[in-house]
Amino acid sequence: MDKVYIRGLEVQTVIGIYDWERKAPQTLIIDLEMAWSIAEAAASDNIDAALNYKSVSQRVIAHVEASRCLLIETLAEELATLVREEFGVPWLCLELSKPGAVGEARTVGVKIERGEAA
Repeated sequence: MDKVYIRGLEVQTVIGIYDWERKAPQTLIIDLEMAWSIAEAAASDNIDAALNYKSVSQRVIAHVEASRCLLIETLAEELATLVREEFGVPWLCLELSKPGAVGEARTVGVKIERGEAA
């Protein structure tokens, strides 16, 4: 199975359950790995046959910036659904990290897999 990935995508959004978290945007870090056959793109050397990681990144950023979820679990599910439906990705692994949420940890977060692996 071929995979296209985006690592370390930093996005600012309002997220969290505490009052102080609802007052100012926080940084989230997104790592996304998506199943996608690169054979057609490689053979044609044509971006239209590829999973365009710039387009995926821009769409994910727009969604996250506009979201106002309380939980990163909710946002992770929304992003997984968005990428699978809008870009036709059959399988993905998404890691959503919230640095600074726990003072003693570098980061905390969730990691989910959705869809069928080839």
